[in-house]
Amino acid sequence: MWAAYNVSDPIYASDGQLLSVKLKKAEAHRRRTAFFLVLPLLLFISLTYLFPIGQLLVQSVDNRELFRFLSHTNEVIHQWDGDQLPDEAVYSAFYKDLSSAVDNKQHGKIATRLNYEKSGFSSLIKKTSRKIKTFAAGNYKIQFIKADKRWGNIEYMLALKKAAVPFHGRKYLTAFDLDQNAAGEIVQIPENRRINITLWLRTIMVALGVTLSCLILSFPIAYMLATMRAKYSNLLMICVLLPFWTSLLVRTSSWMVLLQKQGLINDTLVFLDIVLDENRLALMYNMLGTFIAMTQILLPFMVLPLYSVMKTISPNLMQAATSMGSTPLHAFRRIYLPLTYSGISAGSILVFVLAIGYYITPALVGGAKGALISNRIAYHMNSSLDWALATAMGTVLLATVLCAYWAYNRVVGIDNMRLG
Repeated sequence: MWAAYNVSDPIYASDGQLLSVKLKKAEAHRRRTAFFLVLPLLLFISLTYLFPIGQLLVQSVDNRELFRFLSHTNEVIHQWDGDQLPDEAVYSAFYKDLSSAVDNKQHGKIATRLNYEKSGFSSLIKKTSRKIKTFAAGNYKIQFIKADKRWGNIEYMLALKKAAVPFHGRKYLTAFDLDQNAAGEIVQIPENRRINITLWLRTIMVALGVTLSCLILSFPIAYMLATMRAKYSNLLMICVLLPFWTSLLVRTSSWMVLLQKQGLINDTLVFLDIVLDENRLALMYNMLGTFIAMTQILLPFMVLPLYSVMKTISPNLMQAATSMGSTPLHAFRRIYLPLTYSGISAGSILVFVLAIGYYITPALVGGAKGALISNRIAYHMNSSLDWALATAMGTVLLATVLCAYWAYNRVVGIDNMRLG
């Protein structure tokens, strides 16, 4: 009724304006209602997801604790050019900081944090801390070198200078086996310490390989689920869902029983004379074991998206194509397969994201040779206690996942535009 009015007409202008105001108020009320409905979810996501990620980003560059411990050293060490050993002022300032830390029993934290900058700093600080009370006033440079000759090594003093900043992003360089030298140039770390790049490449290759394997194995399973009669498809669906009712640790342990050299698979191969007893296959503590176990565990995450899409595809489409002279293979490639693209993309991104951050299965089945980047992150969190490096690597892993999702969104969006 209101749509028939011409708001520009003087007679109906006031009524039209009143209607416009009422519509705006109603829209604002709907928006407020929608906001308050999703507010609990927004708070939950902020507390359990956004806030921890923010802490992760800060932790990866935060060096304020060590910066506070070395307050006197910070004031003078940045005036040192780094060409030769620093002068007495630097050693004197460091003496004040270390002596204060020993009195407050904080020298252990200094030793740990400086050891991240250069290996051997931990033992150097602890050894010097035991002798620092015997230092006489003045000539601290000579006394430090006399306490341990490493204080006369310029590399340790350069590491001390690099550590004397409140924030730095060098852990992101370390995550890719890089470092920053005294001149500020980015260089590779020594070859015997390069492991992170290998783990990054291995993780991405395993995630892609597991995704492809799950797709190849899941496609016929999902097709059978979508085309079989209900009583048979329900039984098959129970078999697909059964792993979800079993603990991940139990499933991984089961694969350890199957894959070990004295396990069921090797025993069967020896019994069938396929392999000799002394030549049993090494299926564990390597990439092969990790690949097999991860593929089986992540298989349902590919089957379910494919099944949900295939169930909506009418079987009459294939029958119509073959009745018009098309071969089954050609009809499958031109008709059926394109209709499953949304299920393939959804299952692929789901499996890839889960695989790239997998931890338990590579740790138990893969061992050192089958470790992925998530195992390296856990090592720095639990063993080396280099939390800054662990959070930097975790941030890079998160960025990799977001890039994968962005690529998925772009591809799916392009496909949808073409279909439209």
